[in-house]
Amino acid sequence: MPLTRILAVDDEPFNLEIIEEILLDLEFELKMVNSGPECLATVEDFAPQVILLDVSMPQMNGYEVCRKLKANPSTAHIIVMFVSARGTVEERMEGYSVGGEDYIVKPFGHDELRSKLRILNQVLIDKENLEQQVEDATSTAFNAMANSSEMGQIVNYIENIGTINNSKALGDALVHCLKSFDLQSNVEFRTPFSAPQHFSLNGTCSPIVIELFDMLKHKGRLHEFSHRILVNYELISLLILNMPDHDPDKHGRIRDHVCFIVSVTEQQLRAIMTREALQLQQSKLNDAITMVNSKFHGLIDLLNDNRKNNEAVFKRLQEELEERIPSMGLDEDQEVFIYRKVDEAIQNSVAREESVKGVKVAFHEIEQDLSTLLSK
Repeated sequence: MPLTRILAVDDEPFNLEIIEEILLDLEFELKMVNSGPECLATVEDFAPQVILLDVSMPQMNGYEVCRKLKANPSTAHIIVMFVSARGTVEERMEGYSVGGEDYIVKPFGHDELRSKLRILNQVLIDKENLEQQVEDATSTAFNAMANSSEMGQIVNYIENIGTINNSKALGDALVHCLKSFDLQSNVEFRTPFSAPQHFSLNGTCSPIVIELFDMLKHKGRLHEFSHRILVNYELISLLILNMPDHDPDKHGRIRDHVCFIVSVTEQQLRAIMTREALQLQQSKLNDAITMVNSKFHGLIDLLNDNRKNNEAVFKRLQEELEERIPSMGLDEDQEVFIYRKVDEAIQNSVAREESVKGVKVAFHEIEQDLSTLLSK
């Protein structure tokens, strides 16, 4: 359901007043408490969908509170946004490792908090809408893989992605493949000409995961922390949330499998990008050829009109000369001279007409070549 209830936890009343002021005109039911123990005592009865949890508090800090919330099946689903005066990678990693979904650094602005809550609201909506669809899709798409070996699942995945021709379908296939290994994953695709794409079984990656992708995408191939692992390639980052730490041998196999799967997926993503680039180039080439073809036809029409005009001019000239020369009192030599000059002009025009015919032939050959390119 959409976000309706928020619990704010901070030992400083002034900070709670700021949060209350920012959210005053929104349709949220806001409850505020002053400590971690009070939060734990309140949360089940109030049933918030989001907790704005201060990190630095006496008695019990925000990380400890979050651990207890996530350890309790009744409260594990609640989204936790940490509120802290520190925003380093280490702080965010700690927040994420205990189960936090987002992180905001004090002092934060009016628009920043509202924007993050809108995103979390969309996360709740997407999770509710896609939960059943994802389960059904997983069961259908990978039913045949359920009883296969790990390598069999990988081979099946590689065969399947060979037919995929768009990045969204490829990202969905990747997270469902990892689900067949009982792995919960988040994926980021980075292509040169579009915004990053994010994929997870819940439909939307949490804001803190997206921030981690951005912070760590250039920090090396593998990052392992707790039972999580982040794999970075040039175009793809993958975050696994539940590596099998209880079984070292399986952990090592899965880590190797995951790196190989991401590598293969990146090659397919590059193939998709190349295909899309070629299709775009072909479209531009088709447009250019059509434009040039149109200009050639226009030029040929202009030459034809010019030829017809020349013929009409010479015809009128001949008629006028034949009509007027006999009455002009010219001697024979003068008449011959005039007729000779007119004949020379006509012959020059005929010569130009032959050149025009040559141009037309050349244009026709070019038009045939353009038609051949268009048909490829």
